[in-house]
Amino acid sequence: MTDENSLLSHLIELRSRILKALLSVLVVFLCLAYFAQDLYQLLARPLLDALPDDASMIATDVASPFFAPFKLTLVLSFFIAIPYVLYQVWAFVAPGLYKNEKRLVAPLLFSSTLLFYAGMAFAYFVVFPLAFAFFTSVAPEGVTVSTDINSYLDFVLKLFFAFGISFEIPIAIILLCWTGATDAKSLRAKRPYVIVGAFIIGMLLTPPDVISQTLLALPMWLLFEVGVVLGGIYSQRSQHVSDSNLHE
Repeated sequence: MTDENSLLSHLIELRSRILKALLSVLVVFLCLAYFAQDLYQLLARPLLDALPDDASMIATDVASPFFAPFKLTLVLSFFIAIPYVLYQVWAFVAPGLYKNEKRLVAPLLFSSTLLFYAGMAFAYFVVFPLAFAFFTSVAPEGVTVSTDINSYLDFVLKLFFAFGISFEIPIAIILLCWTGATDAKSLRAKRPYVIVGAFIIGMLLTPPDVISQTLLALPMWLLFEVGVVLGGIYSQRSQHVSDSNLHE
């Protein structure tokens, strides 16, 4: 009965944390809903700036002008609420961690949020202008570039997720080193393969021009180097934590 009560209390707490996280997203959405049209215009600005003077975005579905901005607002609400959502995750798992482990994990949650935001900002301010300028410049003569607002939204959201996740490389490396799956020395030995892989990923995620591929590959390589350095530090701390726990 004790185990059942413990499991039940954990499930109740998990439900409470999930509801609080969803409520935070809803609150942010309600605050931003009034500005849905303005937010979409801001998102579309990189494409609109690259389109010819006689071109514009179009809506092929009757309800697209209404639903597309609100879809963007909902996704943006989740992005903004990520710190609070991660806090709820932290509050749920923290009681099961050792004191020293809490000191190691807490900075990772904070830095992962900042890196995800940095990846999105990099995509919006650097990649989008270059990509859309390239796409519009290669249109055949006599073809008017008119992008559907739903298709554009799906495209940029995928890029946001791709770049946001790509910028989590240091966190992934730190976790791998911390858990003992690898170490900084072996990662340094694989540096040539990582550099080649970064440029391959840059080729797949960006338009086929050297500038935009390099703009993605170089940050990924630099983030890998940062992750290797921090991973070495965290692995040493992890060993210290294990030794401390054994003595406890």
